Amino acid sequence: MNQAPASGHDRDRRRVFPPLPTARGRRSFAETWWGNAWVDALEGPVRSATGRLARGRTYARAGNVGEITVTPGRATARVQGSQPAPYRTSMDVPQLTSTEWDLLIDATAARAGHLAALLDRDMPTTLTDDAAQAGVCLLPAPRDLTPRCSCPDWGDPCKHAAALYYQVARLLDHDPFVLLLLRGRGESELMAELHRRNAAQATTPATPSPPAGVPARDVFAAARAGLPPLPAPPPAVDHPGPVAQLTNAADPPPGLDVAALEFMAADTATRAAHLLHQALLPHDQHPQPLAPVTLSVADDLVRLAAARPPTETLTRLSFGGRRTPASLTRAARAWQYGGARALAILDEPWDPDPAYLSAVREEIKQAWDGQGAPGIRVTKSWLTLIGHDAQLRLGTDGHLWYPYRKKRGAWWPVGFPHRDITAVLSELLD
Repeated sequence: MNQAPASGHDRDRRRVFPPLPTARGRRSFAETWWGNAWVDALEGPVRSATGRLARGRTYARAGNVGEITVTPGRATARVQGSQPAPYRTSMDVPQLTSTEWDLLIDATAARAGHLAALLDRDMPTTLTDDAAQAGVCLLPAPRDLTPRCSCPDWGDPCKHAAALYYQVARLLDHDPFVLLLLRGRGESELMAELHRRNAAQATTPATPSPPAGVPARDVFAAARAGLPPLPAPPPAVDHPGPVAQLTNAADPPPGLDVAALEFMAADTATRAAHLLHQALLPHDQHPQPLAPVTLSVADDLVRLAAARPPTETLTRLSFGGRRTPASLTRAARAWQYGGARALAILDEPWDPDPAYLSAVREEIKQAWDGQGAPGIRVTKSWLTLIGHDAQLRLGTDGHLWYPYRKKRGAWWPVGFPHRDITAVLSELLD
């Protein structure tokens, strides 16, 4: 008896992905918003399983995860461990209930932009926020994942299951609809429902709202009656205009440092242009404001030094800040790589969680797979690589690692910070 061919929905509910290439040397494990969101949700706000997750992350980077099969609520793969035969590994994810799917689809259909994006096979990053407002958690928490593995390790998760966890993040880089399949709906099934909702909205006449009070625009228009129209906004600004040149002045006033004055004017113009550029951005493009940072006089001198002033001006700044020119140049280098937050770790270490540092050392050890991992000397938040004149410093936020090298008897910052310590360490050793 011939078996009936699988429907489109059935084929869509079982997807097979070939093994992904190695990811050694990359700064970030994932490359897209969805991949990084999965990693953030997996690691959680408190990295209690950092050691095992770190070993799984190393396995995933090294390409130990084979072909991955994704079905509703489950991802399975074979993961190569220390034995010749790979282990059978799977990850179970709770599927959304029918009620939760209805809430999620209703929330999506209510946003015309999101509905159009999904119908065009593009998952907007704000879909998680819409789902949360509807009472649905789209990204699973670590406690929601149930690992299974044929290895003898009783860890939860073992390093093979953790490797599969991380490799799913790279699948989401290529196709974020994998997340929806793990939550219970295949892409074609979801698209059919969205098309149905879209068609229903198009044929349903809009229900007029009863009048309630006076529209605010009418009140505003009446108040503005007789006033001239507002002027057009100025054109966009992406760089400062020319600054007055005073160095050619015939007779500068006595005691006036003309070069320093020109430098201060140029710095003020640059900051003003940056603020004006942000003010003229459309409302939906404004960057998220960072927590305000109040600079001390000493830190502001460093900020000015980072703008590469003339040599004479740099000397005056170092004198005013009671620093040597070399010390100020070193501080300015730190500012260029991380601003005021990088200055906080320039001269003194701080006391991070010892358990976190222990997990980090284990992560470094596993990244080398036992092949001569570098020796490390720990001084509070500073990790010095023995025999390499290299150092990693943990920022006071507890997440970012700053690379340093020893030059002329002093430790100098040499790069931008990153959360992935193995990537920063690889670049330092290279």
